[in-house]
Amino acid sequence: MNNIFLTLAESSAESAAESAPTITETVEELVKNPSGIGEFFSNMLNSILGVIPTILFAILVLIVGLIVSKLAIKLLSKGLSKTKLEVTVTKFTTQIAKIAIYVLLITIVLNILGIPSASIIAVIGTAGVAIGLALQNSLSNVAGGFLLMITKPFKIGDYIVSNGVEGTVSAISILHTRLDSATNQAIFIPNGLAINATIINNSGNETRRVDLTFSISYNEDFARAQEIILDVYNAHEMVLDDPTPQVRMLEHGENALIIAARAWCRSGDYWDVYFDLTEQVREAFLENGIEIPYKQLDVHMIENQ
Repeated sequence: MNNIFLTLAESSAESAAESAPTITETVEELVKNPSGIGEFFSNMLNSILGVIPTILFAILVLIVGLIVSKLAIKLLSKGLSKTKLEVTVTKFTTQIAKIAIYVLLITIVLNILGIPSASIIAVIGTAGVAIGLALQNSLSNVAGGFLLMITKPFKIGDYIVSNGVEGTVSAISILHTRLDSATNQAIFIPNGLAINATIINNSGNETRRVDLTFSISYNEDFARAQEIILDVYNAHEMVLDDPTPQVRMLEHGENALIIAARAWCRSGDYWDVYFDLTEQVREAFLENGIEIPYKQLDVHMIENQ
């Protein structure tokens, strides 16, 4: 083993000894012949000057390409907006087209600079695999975005409840869905969570049922209270006639009779109807002398004889 190391060391020393005179001769030649240095820098300058037109052309193509790409994306967006497609689909399609156009533009520019198309495709493929491994969650969100486009559990403008939050859908992008809450807070739900979670779409149907409960004293006449509630419901312009409003006794509570009142309205009128009926029934009870009970405790004193 020692002999092997000695042999390798001797061979390395011999190689270094052989290359040393060559390097020394090159340096001495450049010192003795200064024109060689000038020729070297001259060749470098000519190479740079030869590349400049290609670089300028590539920059010009990039600038023109960006302008044309923006115009093409605008035309695509306007064209899709005039179709019968939903706003959600048009916006999502525009985003995908934008990414594809920019990738194509970068590929063209790199090809002008002399990079072969095969190499560009190989780099894009390798980068795609690397990015895919690093951004697995993001890719699941992208897949969720495509599934949202296909299944359409909701669209822009719908009021939904999902993942413990609720609001009006204002945008569906590649990675997330944006909700605007009733208090005007922007809520972003990753598409991967949105597609796998339970979604309550309050705007999915044209009509909704408004469920309210009212309480009256045990001393009051239920039939009379029922008639008063029905009069209020039938008089409201946003309450639909079909299905007809329904008022029935729900239960005998601890301190009152509980009345269930149900009415139908358009989905967009839900909260207006909800608040209006709550206020108007209370006013009607007060006007007609219907007692609205509250929790109370009756204490009976028994005197010891």
